[in-house]
Amino acid sequence: MASNAPLQPCLLSSFLGERVAYSAASSLQLLRPRAPPSTKDAHLRVSRTFSSLTDFLFSRRNQPNIEKSKHKCLQPGNVSPRLHVPSHIPRPPYVNSRLSPGIASGPEVHDERGIECMRASGKLAAQVLLRAGSLVKPGITTDEIDQAVHQMIIDHGAYPSPLGYGGFPKSVCTSVNECICHGIPDSRALEDGDIINIDVTVYFNGYHGDTSATFFCGDVDDEAKSLVQVNYFLANIMLSKRDCIENIVRINHNKLQFLKCCVCWWICISSFQLVVPSVFI
Repeated sequence: MASNAPLQPCLLSSFLGERVAYSAASSLQLLRPRAPPSTKDAHLRVSRTFSSLTDFLFSRRNQPNIEKSKHKCLQPGNVSPRLHVPSHIPRPPYVNSRLSPGIASGPEVHDERGIECMRASGKLAAQVLLRAGSLVKPGITTDEIDQAVHQMIIDHGAYPSPLGYGGFPKSVCTSVNECICHGIPDSRALEDGDIINIDVTVYFNGYHGDTSATFFCGDVDDEAKSLVQVNYFLANIMLSKRDCIENIVRINHNKLQFLKCCVCWWICISSFQLVVPSVFI
């Protein structure tokens, strides 16, 4: 996706300890939707109340179902210093400010030049993502992936959009295993069986190009494969339904109609035994 609207990454490295529990069904069975649940059955798993968000993120690892998991709980590593960007590379307006930019009040219509710039930034982001994905293997650290991404972006005269957004310290988001999104690259080495989402955003010719994908590290078990397959399956359904996207855009400023769309999507997610983390709602 390419846009010149302000980038809005959440600056939280979400090391949630709770894993989604699956039945012993195969990947194909998980991809086969069950009968739609009733409204009464569709629900979000509400988190317990903790004294702080940090307590929520890290304390849940101690739950019995986590202790029984064959996967080790994700532990954050050390974050290295911020990487340098040459002075001749244009910066987004939010760089060097800890304040997040505001959200656009309405849609923006771009001319031909703007559309071409959007395509160029999106293309560069896709190329960087492919490069980052090719580095995924046991033993490499997410910090090393960040360094490679950073270098490739500045070599093309672009700026790594996450760097400096509201104080975000890195040039790419790397979310490993139970880290839900916008993970901060650090010294932790990837292990055999990990899954990692790499979220690349570049600022090029005044426009942001944004893309992400989830990669398998080594020999990944069926549980992790199923999680990734179901998410791609649901995303492809969404993207293939142009009418659905147009309707969401049309009702974006109608809060009641937008809520109805969210509830329908929520029920669809629940039918695959997935949950929406309530801490991000």
